[in-house]
This record gives sequence, C-alpha cells and structure tokens, in this order.
Amino acid sequence: MESQSLNPPNIEDIFDSSLNLEETHFEEGFKEGYNDGLVSGKQEGKEVGLKLGFEVGEELGFYQGCIDVWNSAIRVEPNCFSSRVQKSIKQMEDLIKKYPILDPEDESVQDIMDALRLKFRAISATLSMKLEYEGYPKSSEAEGIDF
Repeated sequence: MESQSLNPPNIEDIFDSSLNLEETHFEEGFKEGYNDGLVSGKQEGKEVGLKLGFEVGEELGFYQGCIDVWNSAIRVEPNCFSSRVQKSIKQMEDLIKKYPILDPEDESVQDIMDALRLKFRAISATLSMKLEYEGYPKSSEAEGIDF
C-alpha cells in the first residue's frame, strides 16, 4: 500500500477528471436549455394558436354575417336573388357548418376555408357587390410584409 501512495498520480487521471467535468457541464447546460426551450416553445405556440384561432373565427364570423344578411333579404323578398345565388349562399352556409372549429388539426380545415373564400368571391361578383373581408392582407399588401 505504501508503494502506491508514494507513486505520483497518473497524468491521465488528471485529464480524465477535467474531461468529465467539461462533459458534465455540457450535459447540464443541454438539459437546462432543452427545458427552457420546452417552456418558451409551449408559450409561443399558445400565443400563435390564439392569434390564428381569433383570425379564423373573425373571418368565419364575417362570412356568417353576410349569409345572415342575404338570407334576411331572401325572407323579405324571395326573388331578390337568382336561384343560382341562393344555392351558392346555402352551400356557403353548409361549409361554415362543416368547419371543424373544435378540431383545428383536421386536415379539411384549409380546404373548407378555401372553398368559403371562393364561394364568397363568386357570390359577390355575381351580385356586383364590392364586398371583401379585410382581416387578412391582400396579395399586393403581403408582398411588402416581412415574415
């Protein structure tokens, strides 16, 4: 035993402890960063989800409002719109009812919204109305926006 205590420590043992210290700090830093990223990612995801959810709800509300006005006009004067326009209004109403508000991960969400926009533009054009939803930027305005 005495011969071992008299021998100087092996130089490799000194470097091993240094390497282990560096690796330990690296692992701790990684875990801390990962956990902080999870927290901030969840918060950012929640904020983006609320913003997009509000925008979708606002647009759906706009279309529903237009449908309600058009249906009121039809109740007052049943022949105020052609049967083709009335059919398009009904289809638009059905699309809004089909929209999966409580299931945002449903893959049909974008298809339904695209169909709603198309129907709305078709009805507006047929009625020669200058109506448009202004909640989202038009393509010319979006070009100047940095995302």
